Amino acid sequence: MDDTQRIVMTGIGLTAPNGNNLQDFRKNLLNCVSGVKHTEIRYMGQQVAGLCDFDEFKYQSKKLRRRGTRAGSISIYCANEAVKDSGLNWETIDKSMVGVYLGITEHGNVETENEIYEMHQNNLDWKLWSPHHNPRTVSNSPAGEITLNMNITGPHYTLGSACAGGNVGVIQGMQQLLLGEVDVALAGGISESPQTFGIFAAFAAQGALAHHEDPTKASRPLDKNRNGIAISEGGCVYVLERLSDAKKRNAKIYAEIVGHAINSDATDFVNPNSDRQVECMHKAIRRAGLNISDIDLVNMHATGTGTGDVNETKAVRDAFKESSKTYVNFTKGHIGHAMGAAGALELAGNIPSFEDGVIHPGMNITELDPECEVNNLVINEPKYIGNVNYILNNSFGMLGINSALIVKKYTA
Repeated sequence: MDDTQRIVMTGIGLTAPNGNNLQDFRKNLLNCVSGVKHTEIRYMGQQVAGLCDFDEFKYQSKKLRRRGTRAGSISIYCANEAVKDSGLNWETIDKSMVGVYLGITEHGNVETENEIYEMHQNNLDWKLWSPHHNPRTVSNSPAGEITLNMNITGPHYTLGSACAGGNVGVIQGMQQLLLGEVDVALAGGISESPQTFGIFAAFAAQGALAHHEDPTKASRPLDKNRNGIAISEGGCVYVLERLSDAKKRNAKIYAEIVGHAINSDATDFVNPNSDRQVECMHKAIRRAGLNISDIDLVNMHATGTGTGDVNETKAVRDAFKESSKTYVNFTKGHIGHAMGAAGALELAGNIPSFEDGVIHPGMNITELDPECEVNNLVINEPKYIGNVNYILNNSFGMLGINSALIVKKYTA
């Protein structure tokens, strides 16, 4: 294939509840260090949540942070870190040929809730409503805040794709590069979910909100005693380029994107359809021109809910029944569910496997649910398997959106 039609990852910027760069994030995944803690949620008291602890002012002034959003601050941090990591000469690059594509779950809830709360503390005085409300709550805000911060004049938008958002943002960036719309794509996913009480209340109403006296053990996907989702925030942005351009500047290349698929269940608002998930994974594998047995690692979406974990495990078993060499792991035991950031973050945590040959474990399984058994599941301890060439990353969301993204170890 022509190098202009091959898309590679040359920079990674992230913040997660257990790390603010790829090196620390990876180390904590291998060592089963959780970033989930107890935190005070308005009206609801102490709840488990994964909050990020990055420097909001590393790339942003306090004045602009006050005007912007938490999601925007996460996006700005990740995008700047990704560009720095990529080695791009940002001063000379044509900013009109840079695009920003971020997958999101929801946006604007934090600001809206806060402003309504302030009104209710002050006799519903509508004059307290912020003049910055509109630009804060429009759905393109997180991506737009990046363009303002980094002087990017190319296209920007967010992709509302629920918890499939991280994968979807990367796929969109790849497609825009292939179309020639941009020369550099800043692509991934972000979430500010635990900054609002509404999402906690909604998952509690569904009986799907995780709880545990030890917050680091609250998120336990596939465990027989799992009891729901530990809500988290975070972000991960990749620098994507055509291979031809990356070669010209002798860029470091983390991985090559070789397969992708997005489909819909069309069956239920929240309960997943394992048949559609199988179809999504198989479509991505076919598009990559691979065999089932070529996939070395599958990172499961694995949220920690009852039906979600069972259905996805069934899908992975069915999709890879012809392969005895495919390993499986998951990430949400370490960081909780980072919603729109989940797919991009979880992929990033596995990319170092290309170099060290180690699969990071899923954590917090004390008794594996028999309905969640799958061959070659890596849990509680890292597994060295040697050569890792292909990783398939699952990311699924409400309203039945499924995504699968396949990346390959780059070899010159």
